[in-house]
Amino acid sequence: MIEDLGELRTFDRIVRGGSLSAAARELRVSLAVVSKRLTALERRLQVRLLNRSTRRASLTDEGVLFHEHCCRVLEAVDAAEAALEQRQDVVAGVLKLTAPNGFGRRHVVPAVRSFQRAHPGVRVHLSLRDELVDLIGDGVELALRYGALDDSRLVARELAPNRRILCAAPEYLRRRGVPRCIEDLRDHDLIASGSPPVTQWLFAGPDGTVAFPLEATTLCDDGDAAQVLAVQGAGIARKSIWDVAEDLHTGRLVEVLPHFALATSPLSAVHGSGKQLAPRVRVFLEHMVQQLRESVAWGYANIPTR
Repeated sequence: MIEDLGELRTFDRIVRGGSLSAAARELRVSLAVVSKRLTALERRLQVRLLNRSTRRASLTDEGVLFHEHCCRVLEAVDAAEAALEQRQDVVAGVLKLTAPNGFGRRHVVPAVRSFQRAHPGVRVHLSLRDELVDLIGDGVELALRYGALDDSRLVARELAPNRRILCAAPEYLRRRGVPRCIEDLRDHDLIASGSPPVTQWLFAGPDGTVAFPLEATTLCDDGDAAQVLAVQGAGIARKSIWDVAEDLHTGRLVEVLPHFALATSPLSAVHGSGKQLAPRVRVFLEHMVQQLRESVAWGYANIPTR
């Protein structure tokens, strides 16, 4: 088995140059290196490829046959490298992308559509899932996620701030009253969401994190369902500002306890480490950030923590 492409290139240069010393000059390595590579290649193939003297090298019959195939291999490798070089600035191919359900529907789907209109050579495979996807195992190029990164094989780039807020429908607050402090939440209907649903809400207090244990009236494993319940007056929900900005903007929801900041988790783009991003991934990220900046949610997301 040929394991070292450098050995093939060295053999080809010897044949074309007529000697080991000519190959050494062209490759800019020592004569000893050229001789070592040729010897290793012949040992691996278990055949003599060249009859060589101090000044000249000539092909054996086996060497002639092998060089014909060697040339085809090197031409194919060169063509592959040239094709990749030509695509360095070409936005094309398949973009495999994942994002949380609610955020994906509201922000990623519109961004994908406008991105494809600008770059029709890109096909997008989009998976909307609240649970974490194994990017490496599933061959996903890019994930948009909330929260901290806990996989050393991945790299995260923060795209936007992400406030979490408590919110409820105006009708619910008129009926049940407006809570003034965290302890007041014990007298309200609370909506817990997640898979599994969260059991506590974390607030960022002056002396550190304050945990409020949930005794939820409603549990659901879907964040959008929790939001619909809140809009319909079922209680108070904790949501990302990226999910509820439109409802806040229209008045369907209002923020509850705005002066008690919930623990935050930024919105990040996550991809595999140690690799150059393909143009389609890099350009989509730029497009995504621009789309986020133009959304109603951007202003809400950038309100300073209170």
